[in-house]
Amino acid sequence: MADTVSLELTTASHQPRAADVVIVGGGVIGVSIAWHLMESGVRNIVVVERSDLGSGSSAKPLGGVRANFSDPSNIALGQRSLQKFSVFPEKFGVDIGFRRVGYLFLGRTEEACESMAEAVQLQNDMGVRSSMVTPEEAGQLNPLVHVQALLGASYSPDDGYARPSQVVHGYSKSAAQGGVTFLDRTQVLSIDTTAGAVSAVTTSRGEIRTPTVICCAGAWSAGIGEMAGVELPVTPVRRLIGFSAEGPTPLPTIPFTLDLQTTLYFHNSRDGLLLGISHDQEPCFCREFSYEWMEEFRAAARICAPTLSKTEILGGWAGLYENTPDRNALIGEAADVSGFFYATGFSGHGFLQAPAVGELVTDMYHGRQSFMDPSPFSIDRFTQNSSVRRETNII
Repeated sequence: MADTVSLELTTASHQPRAADVVIVGGGVIGVSIAWHLMESGVRNIVVVERSDLGSGSSAKPLGGVRANFSDPSNIALGQRSLQKFSVFPEKFGVDIGFRRVGYLFLGRTEEACESMAEAVQLQNDMGVRSSMVTPEEAGQLNPLVHVQALLGASYSPDDGYARPSQVVHGYSKSAAQGGVTFLDRTQVLSIDTTAGAVSAVTTSRGEIRTPTVICCAGAWSAGIGEMAGVELPVTPVRRLIGFSAEGPTPLPTIPFTLDLQTTLYFHNSRDGLLLGISHDQEPCFCREFSYEWMEEFRAAARICAPTLSKTEILGGWAGLYENTPDRNALIGEAADVSGFFYATGFSGHGFLQAPAVGELVTDMYHGRQSFMDPSPFSIDRFTQNSSVRRETNII
C-alpha cells in the first residue's frame, strides 16, 4: 500500500558522454530540481537513479504538506511549496490528491504548549494562518483525540497531505518532455574532481563529463558526498507506517494529527487510517516492515486517542528518514569542491519541501537571489560555530 505508481516514463537507453548538470537521485527532490533547472533554460541535464524513479524514500512517506514549523527557514520552504502544490494539477495535468485537512499538533504539557505558541506566533508573523486552540476545540477538529489528556493544541487549516508518487510523476514527465535525460537502474560509482572542482561522474554505464553534480540521494547521501570529498552528515533511520482496516462506519475527515510528546501520528487514508510513531531505531538502511513498534504505538494511543489502541493493523511499509544532527535540511554548494551541490538530509520533511527546494537550488545554480536565503541550510553551520537551530515541530 506504499504510495507507488507507474511513471509511464521511458528512460534513456544510452548514457550521454557529457552533461551540464548530473543529479544523483531520482526521488521527489531530484526530479523537482531537474524540472526547475529545465524550466530555467538548462538543457543538458541527467538524472541518475540506481533503482526506479521515486522508489526510495519518496515512495514511503505519509505525504504531509505544511508550513507549521518552528524554524523560519522551514516555514518559508513550507509556504512556497504549499503554493506550488495548490496549482500542481493545473500546471502538470496530474491529480496529486492534495487535501487541505489541516495539521493538529497536540500539547499535553505546559512546555509543549508554550513551544507551540511561540511557533504559531512566528508562523503568523510570516503569513501562515495557524492558531492555538483549546482542548475542546481540538476534540471538535478530531473526535478521536482524548480531550482530557490535552492542555492545548495548535492548528493550521491550510496544511494537509498529497500523494508523493504523483508529484514525482508530474515533475519527471514534464522534465523528460523538456529534454532531461533520466537514467534509472544506474548506479553512481565515483565522482572525479580536478583542481578542486567537479569534472566527471562515473556510473555503472560509463563516464559523464560534467562541471556540476547535485546530490539528492536522501539517506544514501553520505556515500555520494564521500566520493567527491564532501562530508554530508546524513544518517539513515528506519521509520514504519501502518494502515488500519476499514471501520463498520465511515471515519470522519480529520486533520493530520501528531502528539509531540509520544510522537504518535495519524490521518485518513481511503476508508481507514495511516498511523505510526517515531519508534526508536538504530541507524540502518533496512526497509523491511515489521510490527515491533505496535506495542509502543498502542501505549501512546491509550493516552492520546484511546480508540486507536485497539485498531486492527492490516499491514504497512518501512522507509528511511535522512536525519541530520539538528533535523534540518542540507542545501547548498560545497565550499571546497566547486560544482558539488547538495539537497538532502530533510529529516522527514523532504516531500513537503520539494517544490520550493527545486526553485531554491535552481537559483543557487544560476547565482541569483531566490525567494529566501539558503545559507541557514549550509553544511558549514556544523563547522563554523554557527548557531545550530533545531526544528521542534517534527517527530
